[in-house]
Amino acid sequence: MARTNRRLARDSRYRAYSGGPDPLAPPVDLSDAIDAIGEQVMAGTSPERAMREYLRRGGADRRGLDDLARRVAERRRDLTRKHNLDGTLQQIKELLDRAVTQERGQLARDVDIDDADRALAQMQLDSLSPSPAAAVSELSDYQWQSRQAAQTYEQIKDLLGREMLDQRFAGMKQALENASDSDRAAVKQMLDDLNALLAAHARGEDTSVQFDDFMAKHGEFFPDRPENVDQLLDSLAARAAAAQRLRNSMTPEQRAELDALAQQAFGSPDLMESLAALDANLQTLRPGEDWGGAERMDGEQGLGLGDGTGVFQDLADLDALAEQLAQSQDGSRLDDLDLDALTRQLGSEAAVDARTLQRLEQALRDSGALRRGADGQLRLTPKAMRQLGQSLLRDVAEKMSGRGGARDLRRAGAAGDLSGATRAWEFGDTEPWDVTRTITNAMTRMAADGDRGQVRLHMDDVEVQETEARTQACVALLVDTSFSMAIEDRWVPMKRTALALHTLISSRFRGDDLQLIAFGRHAEVMDIEQLVGLDAMWDKGTNLHHALLLANRHFRKHPTAQPVLLIVTDGEPTSHLEPNGGIAFSYPPDAITIATTIRELDNAGRLGAHTSFFRLGDDPGLARFIDAMAKRVDGTVVAPESDDLGAAVVGSYLGSRRWGSAFGGAGAWGDFGDGLFGRGWEG
Repeated sequence: MARTNRRLARDSRYRAYSGGPDPLAPPVDLSDAIDAIGEQVMAGTSPERAMREYLRRGGADRRGLDDLARRVAERRRDLTRKHNLDGTLQQIKELLDRAVTQERGQLARDVDIDDADRALAQMQLDSLSPSPAAAVSELSDYQWQSRQAAQTYEQIKDLLGREMLDQRFAGMKQALENASDSDRAAVKQMLDDLNALLAAHARGEDTSVQFDDFMAKHGEFFPDRPENVDQLLDSLAARAAAAQRLRNSMTPEQRAELDALAQQAFGSPDLMESLAALDANLQTLRPGEDWGGAERMDGEQGLGLGDGTGVFQDLADLDALAEQLAQSQDGSRLDDLDLDALTRQLGSEAAVDARTLQRLEQALRDSGALRRGADGQLRLTPKAMRQLGQSLLRDVAEKMSGRGGARDLRRAGAAGDLSGATRAWEFGDTEPWDVTRTITNAMTRMAADGDRGQVRLHMDDVEVQETEARTQACVALLVDTSFSMAIEDRWVPMKRTALALHTLISSRFRGDDLQLIAFGRHAEVMDIEQLVGLDAMWDKGTNLHHALLLANRHFRKHPTAQPVLLIVTDGEPTSHLEPNGGIAFSYPPDAITIATTIRELDNAGRLGAHTSFFRLGDDPGLARFIDAMAKRVDGTVVAPESDDLGAAVVGSYLGSRRWGSAFGGAGAWGDFGDGLFGRGWEG
């Protein structure tokens, strides 16, 4: 039993999950994203661009690509401003100065040294070249009197060898510290075998067996454990190219010094010959790497050759991440982000942010909120439109509740006759259950789960029977789409209003019939998707006459319903429809345009339409005209701010239906009326 417990403890250790998306992660909340994307679409942005802009900016509780890109740029700037490339040369100079100082001390202290030999040695030290490379070369045949100085001098050769190797194989500088001759021989053998492998691969030979033999013999030099020659090549070429970019970034003097010093590495030129052959093989096999780039490194912290190569690899990582985060290429997806590189450069928190954005993008594409049309462009689907409309409707409800203590619009239509429609139960609903739909939902869910037991209800299965008031309404919403609506920033509030009203009627007052009519130089009946996606109209003309013609035709098709006419405009009529179908335009408004518009408004009044005007702007002439129009048909005038337009239109629609029984009493909507029209709005 004890052995079993130990085995279970050994096999049950916790570790970081690395098997793809977190299976315990909560579902992605799309509401904020769809709201933001919808706002951009209503402002005239394509859904594809709106989605990308949202991913760039992020939302209320999530960072976007721009924040990650900013951190990438800051990290890159810090690397280039912090470091310089003198590190190895400075270390060599320090070791050289130390060796010379130690030797001078020995010459001064040792009384057994022949005076002639002492003088010759001091003369050699005094005449050393100021160039570290030349001085190291001049001391190659020097007979050291100080054992400590001789060891320090040998450290220069050892340091050079380790730095040269560390440029091509990360970590080699530390691994070969205090290395023996046999360790150096093993490195030389590895380089020879590696060059033979790469040369065979370049000739097109099958190197799979040769690669396996190479890794079996020299695998300790490659901790990343490449699985084939191509992976080995990718890793080696990326670092070798970074080393070349470091060399390109040096001054000519620095390059000359290092080239001269390199011949002293490990006390033999064989190392440099092997490394030169390796570089040649890598450039031949991976010409697409950046072998010609350079950076300006003018910081205060010196970098050795190996560490400097690592920094140049970091810079390459950061450049690639910046390009990935820009998402500027056609077909770019967030799945292209290299999360491992992001973790290396910015930490795990940045990778979590990026993974969240990846899940969000995938959820937007998979949720049915966006659909690619026949032209290849993304479109907001009806599902997204409903979600956006519900959000706008909640905003409207909050505005209305704040003004008059009004009831939640979700309760609208809760009393009265059954409509025949059902909807999912929500907390607070008092409508009767639709038992058939509820049980059907439960059975469908259990069948999908493979559960063949007794029917068990979940709250998600419950549907309630929708009710509607006993009076039906025929609603026409006329929205001004003239150029002044666009230039005065009223375009988006107009669309938000239309979508909120459409959502309310389609979800809560399904017995009502809503028609959306856009009027600029001419009028046109539009469905909600067309209106929401409508680009700003720059044609001059406000053809209210044509819009009223279409509205009255809509009313006549529903003779038993209560007509409700809602008109949103910011200008007087300046065009009308002529008998031959042409459009007449005149500014200032022509008397004929005014007369034909008034005549059609009178027709709406004779049809019994309850009319509300929503006047946008402060033009006194427009105010006088609309007041006179409303007076002719016993209508109302509301002059809301753009942000309050939705609440004004929805409140007017609800008030015009006069469904006292739907809200628990005839006076229930009195609060709405007081709230809507009692705060500086004209009524």
